[in-house]
Amino acid sequence: MAEVLVLIDHADGEPRKLSLQLLTAAKQLAEDSGDTVAAVWLGPGASDAAERLGSFGADKLYHWDSDDAYGYVTLPQVEALEAALEASGADTLFFASSNHVKDVAARLAIRVGAGVITDVTGLAPGDDGRLVATKEVFGGEKITESSVAADAKQFIGIASNAFAAEEDGSGAPETVALDVELSEAATAATVVSVEKVASADRPDIGEAAIVVAGGRGLGDESKFGLMEQLADVLGAGVGASRAATDAGWYPHRYQIGQTGRTISPMLYIGAGISGAIQHRAGMQTSQHIVAINKDPEAPIFQIADFGVVGDLNQVVPKLTEELTSRKG
Repeated sequence: MAEVLVLIDHADGEPRKLSLQLLTAAKQLAEDSGDTVAAVWLGPGASDAAERLGSFGADKLYHWDSDDAYGYVTLPQVEALEAALEASGADTLFFASSNHVKDVAARLAIRVGAGVITDVTGLAPGDDGRLVATKEVFGGEKITESSVAADAKQFIGIASNAFAAEEDGSGAPETVALDVELSEAATAATVVSVEKVASADRPDIGEAAIVVAGGRGLGDESKFGLMEQLADVLGAGVGASRAATDAGWYPHRYQIGQTGRTISPMLYIGAGISGAIQHRAGMQTSQHIVAINKDPEAPIFQIADFGVVGDLNQVVPKLTEELTSRKG
């Protein structure tokens, strides 16, 4: 019986939603193959999170309870994850397709000769027992299916919301403490400070189940207030097109697109966004797409599940009002 590793991305002692989705995906695949699922937690907080990880599918928990995991840049996590890989004998690693975690996985892959597939939106067992990963490439123009060669470990980076996080009622997993002795190179670069950016209590757009986004069609910076009001009614995150962030209407960290964030929410609502390929590459894996634009020829309508041709200054406030009344 083999183990499947799931690297847990966490913040403030809580596993991120995507990590819980990874556990669910790993558990579903492991049930078919008879494998077990082992979570890997790097840094303090593993004991407090263990029962929650177990409830989402972790049979075992490898942990390294050291502040050094995030006290230096990247390499301590690479070396600790390598220790977990060696301790488990795992052939498969699941990780979140976020920029930092992809960096950790890629560095480890070079060390152990693993094959890496990132931004995966679907997984299925292949005829040879290897995982077949589905993802979009070339800005979403093509959908590919790929797998790692049989003689290499498979590192699979999964996109946010590609799988639902489901609790299975399991208890706390077996825990295994990792013994990690950092190399001199791993402690060469020290993290001296971390700046946390206020989010107005809205979910991060990379993890949010619902995202509303505004573009150049809003007309000016003040109209993002309409999008924020709609987002707050829905419990959604707020994003923006590149044109809007380049104009200084909204912070660049909320840009969605090929040169910004890639999102895959359950519901995306875009207002005043034409749908140029640069933006579509960052959001077209959304499960349901609603577009609001006064131009009936806007490219975004080609991928929208529901389109509203109209003035967003009238449509968005009415939508917010209706949703507010339905919530009581």
